Amino acid sequence: MSEAALKHLSETQTKDIDENIAWAKINRDVLRSMENPRRGYWIAMAISVALFSVMIYAEVYQYIYGMGPALLNTSHMWDLYISTFVFWIGMSHSGTLLSAILHLVHADWRKPIYRFAEAMTTFSLMTAGIFPVIHLGRVWNFYWVMPYMTDRGIWPNFRSPLIWDAFAITTYLTSSVLFLYIGMIPDLAICRDNTTGWRKKLYTWLSLGWHGDDRQWRNFRITYLMIACFLIPLAVSVHSIVSMDFAMAIMPGWHVTTFPPYFVAGALYSGCAAIITLFILLRYFFKFEEYMTFPILDKVCKLTFVIAMVWSYLNLVEFASVWYGHDIPSKEVLLAKAYGPYAPFFWGMIAFGMFLPFALLSKWVRRNMKLLFVVSVLLNVGMWLERWMIVTPTLSMSYHPWGWNIMWPGWVEWAMVGGSFGWFGMLFLIFVKVFPCVSMYEVKEMVFHRKRTIYEDVDEMMVLHKGAPTAVEAGSTKNGGS
Repeated sequence: MSEAALKHLSETQTKDIDENIAWAKINRDVLRSMENPRRGYWIAMAISVALFSVMIYAEVYQYIYGMGPALLNTSHMWDLYISTFVFWIGMSHSGTLLSAILHLVHADWRKPIYRFAEAMTTFSLMTAGIFPVIHLGRVWNFYWVMPYMTDRGIWPNFRSPLIWDAFAITTYLTSSVLFLYIGMIPDLAICRDNTTGWRKKLYTWLSLGWHGDDRQWRNFRITYLMIACFLIPLAVSVHSIVSMDFAMAIMPGWHVTTFPPYFVAGALYSGCAAIITLFILLRYFFKFEEYMTFPILDKVCKLTFVIAMVWSYLNLVEFASVWYGHDIPSKEVLLAKAYGPYAPFFWGMIAFGMFLPFALLSKWVRRNMKLLFVVSVLLNVGMWLERWMIVTPTLSMSYHPWGWNIMWPGWVEWAMVGGSFGWFGMLFLIFVKVFPCVSMYEVKEMVFHRKRTIYEDVDEMMVLHKGAPTAVEAGSTKNGGS
């Protein structure tokens, strides 16, 4: 679509979706997206594969030479690996927000976009799970974090937050995959009936014999609602448990009681910013201008701004509690963040995370796709810096002077971080090529209910206007007269 056409669409598109879209057209558009995306899709896939390849090389290099190339030392035993782990756990909360919470409050504008948000949740968790294993150094011992009985009678330490992470992430990932899969079953049946070859075999197996009778729809609705209700407290508990990795440690700047809500707010914030980024990319890659509309994007931007303000408030509460408290080491860490070697990154976090969201209040920014894409990416840059500023400054200035040192990540750590984005991008792009990233049956429901609402409003207006008969009454009179 040309720049002029996009500008015209941004000025004229006032509805969440056009209620006159034919159901057959919805099927055609979504099924076409799985066959013939724009060239930008393949460029994004190539970049993702390249980044992931660099990550594989760096991991093999680290495997051969040990943790030394990562420049980790006695005091800096976490740094980028765990910072990025927390970042990806936060990204996973977007699917829960759009799919579960908005589903329970009947916000139907979520229907064209919730599918890719759910997929983002699943792949973010799969990406986050890589980093604790990498951080072990001995990656072949990844199963040590699981609660199993060894031949020596040794059980894992259940007081360790890392064991809590293993339980929380495993449960959340299993529930998220189940939530994503069950929500796709009606669409998989549509794909089954409109494809051939290996796709037809795959969709036939995954659709579980779905043919859309009344009993199946009733069971489907109940199951989907139950998983949504289960997933919301689970998502909150997951990031609260991740925050306990820090809050349970008696380290300056970490032993803070507000960490659980602060981490949850940050998770929702980064997840919503990522939804904006993927919204714009998918809208362009698959020509989804009629489904991923400007009014829906407006709502996501406003929601992101509200969550950003909640996160900013909790951030200021954390600063105030440290500043007015009596923990001198924690206050020194806070001052070191603002004026020490990490000051540029700290103020970058403040600029991108606390001040940049105000750009979302501008309708011009929200309707400018290129500018909004840059803003959404910078919001997540700010959130990644926030995770790094939680971990590294505290490790640089612990209670023991012998542990004071400034650590700058080496190329291995940066390769791991960049490769994680490649891994996520590769999984996500494969998903949207094989499975429908827009829910066909939900969009049809949205179109049906919007059209029905319009007809009901017209009927009410006719009744109020000089006692005119409703459309139903007029039709019955006409039929009776004939």
